[in-house]
Amino acid sequence: SSAATAPCPAWRSPVTMDRCGQTKLLNVRSPAFAERAARCISTSMTANTPPALFDTAKVARNRDRASFRYRNYAFLKDRVSSHLLERLEDVSRVFESVLDLGAHDGLLTEMLAASPQVKRVLGLESSPLLVKAAQAAGLDVEVGDIEAIPFEPATFDLVTSALALHWANDLPGALVQVRRVLRPDGLFLGALFGGATLNELRTSLIEAESSLTGGVSARVSPMPGLQDMAGLLQRAGFALPVADVERITVRYSSPLKLIEDLRGMGEQAAFATREGQERRPLSRRLLSRMVEAYHERFSDPDGKVRATFEVVWLSGWAPSADQPKPLKPGSGRVSLAEAVRKARGGEDDQP
Repeated sequence: SSAATAPCPAWRSPVTMDRCGQTKLLNVRSPAFAERAARCISTSMTANTPPALFDTAKVARNRDRASFRYRNYAFLKDRVSSHLLERLEDVSRVFESVLDLGAHDGLLTEMLAASPQVKRVLGLESSPLLVKAAQAAGLDVEVGDIEAIPFEPATFDLVTSALALHWANDLPGALVQVRRVLRPDGLFLGALFGGATLNELRTSLIEAESSLTGGVSARVSPMPGLQDMAGLLQRAGFALPVADVERITVRYSSPLKLIEDLRGMGEQAAFATREGQERRPLSRRLLSRMVEAYHERFSDPDGKVRATFEVVWLSGWAPSADQPKPLKPGSGRVSLAEAVRKARGGEDDQP
């Protein structure tokens, strides 16, 4: 089975990069485009859907605001997309039909379309303005919800996702839908921000707000951890699941440059509003105290500050009858001791 060639990525060493924070305005064309009506796949969702943590409309608005200059801030999307293509090259297969979930402006979609392993790729993105930018570049990208994938079962040979699934309110349900639209022995290959992402910013905001107000509000989105994701892949019904993590450290002249990058990526907070849990606005006084705390705790000797982005990599296969399966415990027919003796030329074991 081709599943035997599944990517089994090695642990990647931490990477450090510097950001200067400079931006240039991009001209985005806005041609007319057809919108596909999203169909809710209720049968794929978990039975007890938890309360929404994120406001999906706000997530889309944040991406809309970022759309005009997105490529200036897409250094992490570009890096992760390139690494995803490298991992895909470890699979000796050509994919006839590919779905790119959370396509943004089509950066990964474009890379996949240029790959000799991919025949056709379709992108799905929640931001209408990012979709317009992708379509203006000649890419096949549609407006759609990553938690309500509007396609029939067994439609795609490959589903990819680069830095999008961490916004899912029902991540188990989203993974179930991914497995649902894969054909038997189809591959899911994705990456999302993990639990250690922006730990420095989170800590500095908590310290600043508690010192000024005596309380704290949620400012940085919670992210899933590596162990959580390994279990979720199994719960979603994937065969041969693999999860690993990569940590990237980006250095900035100021924490405010980090916040600028997050807005430019469309990755600023988008919490759902709940009654009785209104969040205090991020005041200038609070921002100033946060900057002080950040420099005090997370600065390097040259004065620059660090920001951690943890990327959790996921891969799994849609179940198929011809995939290799582990033997049941106790079903082995070869003695390990006998194999060792044969390797030693029949000599008795020596202490």
